[in-house]
Amino acid sequence: MSDLNSNDHRIVGVLSRLEAVVDAENAAIGNDPKFDLDRSNSIKSRCLYDMTMLFSSKRPLDLDPEHKVHLETVKSKLQINNTKVKAHMEAVRDIADMIKETVAAAEADGTYSEAQFRATELS
Repeated sequence: MSDLNSNDHRIVGVLSRLEAVVDAENAAIGNDPKFDLDRSNSIKSRCLYDMTMLFSSKRPLDLDPEHKVHLETVKSKLQINNTKVKAHMEAVRDIADMIKETVAAAEADGTYSEAQFRATELS
């Protein structure tokens, strides 16, 4: 296989892997509570690294037209993914804040907390 064909094959492979990971992640966020977001993010990061290494010697503007279209498709899906991941992380933060507020309210029921009790013993 010539170097050009090999490079084309690698471009298609990296873009296809990245697209599959992003598609799966986009479908799972908010729908599959058992989805392993950490693992997916790790795979996605590896694909992006591979893409960076692959394009270090070739500018995206120099790609064949079909590769440019594929790259734009993946870029669009990554933008959607970015929005979904941000919304997911914001929801996680909101839930964590609600839990902290609930715990704080439960501790502020008029009784002393353990730390407050110790502070009054030392006085």
